[in-house]
Amino acid sequence: MMIARVKGSVVTSLKHRDYERKNVFVIQPLDPELNPVGNTMLAVDGVKAGVGDIVLIIDEGGSAKMVLKDSNLSAIRSVIAGIIDSVDREI
Repeated sequence: MMIARVKGSVVTSLKHRDYERKNVFVIQPLDPELNPVGNTMLAVDGVKAGVGDIVLIIDEGGSAKMVLKDSNLSAIRSVIAGIIDSVDREI
């Protein structure tokens, strides 16, 4: 799992059947201090997130199927599994 910020939405004219009726977002992974790390990536929305939200990402296909409640999905790997309200960490 990772923390990320939703940077934008993806609009397509043609989608694989696993992506039909699903929102796909561009996300930016974040470190625990909410600073950007690494490259942006795509994730399917499983929780009705929006642009600017800080979210919890699962980047593993089996868990994505569980979050989206569809065991027949084969093409989806990364999914937004939660919207994060705050991050507290101890040093």
